[in-house]
Amino acid sequence: MSRIERFTANHQGRDFAVGDIHGHFERLQAQLDVIEFNPRVDRLFSVGDLVDRGPDCMRALHWLEQPWFHAVQGNHEALAVTHVGGGWLDYGQYRAAGGGWFLDLPDSEQARFAARFAQMPMALEVQTPGGLVGLLHADCPCASWPMLCEQLQAGPDKDVQEYCQWSRRRLQRDDDTPVAGLRALIVGHTPLQRVRVLGNIWHIDTGGWSRGHFSLLELGSLTLANPMPGE
Repeated sequence: MSRIERFTANHQGRDFAVGDIHGHFERLQAQLDVIEFNPRVDRLFSVGDLVDRGPDCMRALHWLEQPWFHAVQGNHEALAVTHVGGGWLDYGQYRAAGGGWFLDLPDSEQARFAARFAQMPMALEVQTPGGLVGLLHADCPCASWPMLCEQLQAGPDKDVQEYCQWSRRRLQRDDDTPVAGLRALIVGHTPLQRVRVLGNIWHIDTGGWSRGHFSLLELGSLTLANPMPGE
């Protein structure tokens, strides 16, 4: 796995970020159509959790093949990788969280998905006209983005990976301490009624997979392309 994937500025089109998808690619595509997303020049950056819970999980690999779609590895992709790699899992919890579709696949299909999920980066970094934007699944364990990048590039660290993919501490504490070295950090993992910004951290999982509204954040302007009423 390349722990960090970096992207230069998009001078031809627009860049968007989206929260957890959880197997609802048709819903997401419908919202991309509303904003007239153009895959020839636009790009879509995902905070991970492409699978589990929804009806279209099998389409995750197809989306990952698209040159305009880029995603970090969420905790649900990590669960699939752990399962195939023989690591310990609470299988009751995994099924309750929507992982049954994966566990019920033939071993060869599980291996195919897990191999691709294992290649997903832990972090994305996107240059924008207003400055650098980072994407993680859940949160940043470091005070600065360069510090996190240094730790990720040093090699696998279970504690760092777990924090990046599972932590909800910032939201629980209403911690508005910014992550230095970034214009904005975009994360998902925790479903919210509306997009919430703490410091320079944007929490954009607005439950498109449950309530049906995927918030699409335009990275150039840091504005919602499809805001809900009142946003």
